[in-house]
Amino acid sequence: MGFAWTAHRFSGGALALDVANSVVLRFDAERRIDRFDDPAAIDAFAGAANLYGAERKRFGPLIPARLERRNAFIGLREATDRHFRALVRTEDRPDLLADLLEAIAAVLRQPAPAGKGTPLDVATAHSALGLISGPEPGTPLDVATAHSALGLISGPEPGRLKICPNCAWLFLDRSRNRSRTWCDMAVCGNRSKARRHYRRSREEPKP
Repeated sequence: MGFAWTAHRFSGGALALDVANSVVLRFDAERRIDRFDDPAAIDAFAGAANLYGAERKRFGPLIPARLERRNAFIGLREATDRHFRALVRTEDRPDLLADLLEAIAAVLRQPAPAGKGTPLDVATAHSALGLISGPEPGTPLDVATAHSALGLISGPEPGRLKICPNCAWLFLDRSRNRSRTWCDMAVCGNRSKARRHYRRSREEPKP
């Protein structure tokens, strides 16, 4: 069975975090999986974000990032993960914030490819900034991700940004009392409970 983007893959609560979480087991060299290694998966991510993403109403319809813009998009993903992961850990890393701002700028300053229709490109940029209404041509995934990251930099409330103890994904805790532990209780929470139950059953003396 092939890989598919499901609702669980959009547990981050913000587009920029969902993009950062496209790397599975990021810090496990032997089992690490980068879902964006497959160009088709990047295209499919935009469509799935339209269905499951927490910010889908903010950006409107998302379209895949153009092929020639994807290096900058991946650079943005990595800078996003480094900065916000350090932020959760309360590490004082202004260099990572600078890297993220540079990555955002690299995405937003990229000109439209030669020969492309200028009106559509301008409309797309304006749509991403919320400057026009009416029918939208679609916001490129990389542009929307850059704006999502900018919104996060201005900051969720303290304690809202967390790292899932099961999968190590970044997520926003939108619960009223900031009590959420897992990125997705139905997946990571249940897996953790199952592991604890298994360990207890192994440790309990047999009658």
